[in-house]
Amino acid sequence: MDLASLTAAAVALSAFMACAWWIQRITGNAGWIDTIWTFSLGAVAVILTLTQERVSHRQIMAAAFAGIWSVRLGLHLFTRTLHITDDPRYRDLMEQWGPRAGSRLFWFLQSQAAVSILLAGSIVVAAQNPAPFLRPLDLLAALVFSVGLIGGGLADLQLRRFKSRPENRGRICDRGLWRWSRHPNYFFEWMCWLSYPLLAMDGTGAYPLGYVAFLAPVCMYWLLAHVSGIPPLETHLMRTRGGLFAVYRARTSAFFPWPPRR
Repeated sequence: MDLASLTAAAVALSAFMACAWWIQRITGNAGWIDTIWTFSLGAVAVILTLTQERVSHRQIMAAAFAGIWSVRLGLHLFTRTLHITDDPRYRDLMEQWGPRAGSRLFWFLQSQAAVSILLAGSIVVAAQNPAPFLRPLDLLAALVFSVGLIGGGLADLQLRRFKSRPENRGRICDRGLWRWSRHPNYFFEWMCWLSYPLLAMDGTGAYPLGYVAFLAPVCMYWLLAHVSGIPPLETHLMRTRGGLFAVYRARTSAFFPWPPRR
């Protein structure tokens, strides 16, 4: 991956997030932010991966992972955004920011674009591992990605079905995967990103650049667990669900699935 390609990707992701900011401003619906981010990151990662010289089977696999992840999550977010008026995570942040909310949101999204460069670059680094294709680590990467993809889809489906029932209005979903984690959708999304270090790893030491791919799960965990995922969402749930969410939080793991505490 040369400097020109990396620069073009950075400019593209910055422009996409600027568009996401503008769309939020004119629609008032911050749900479009994550939708645009997901599709743009997937598109940039796929293009970067497949426009390198001598496209290999591992590059095709890495591009497929990025594209499938982007389409699955992007379509879910797109459908959800069509049925909401705003995303409470971003709305609460903007209320906290006060009169400067518009400008602060713009730079917040630009910081997400910067992290996205690391994510897309990690995919390219993993794809360019020169080791022979279809090693046990490649097969393990495919397994980990598949579990993450299926688990994330199942968690989203369980939550959607729970919310669709009138008797569950105002309640906390603590069934299925949501019994084991307060955010199983985030956990399985993060799991998809673990597949890239597996593609990049080379125990012989012939490809030391592959260690850069560990930035993918590290950055994604940081975003989900400490920035735009769990903290603002749980702040919203504490305000709107109060005691119900406090009880759920006390007995249920935040991120990694674990048997609930009694």
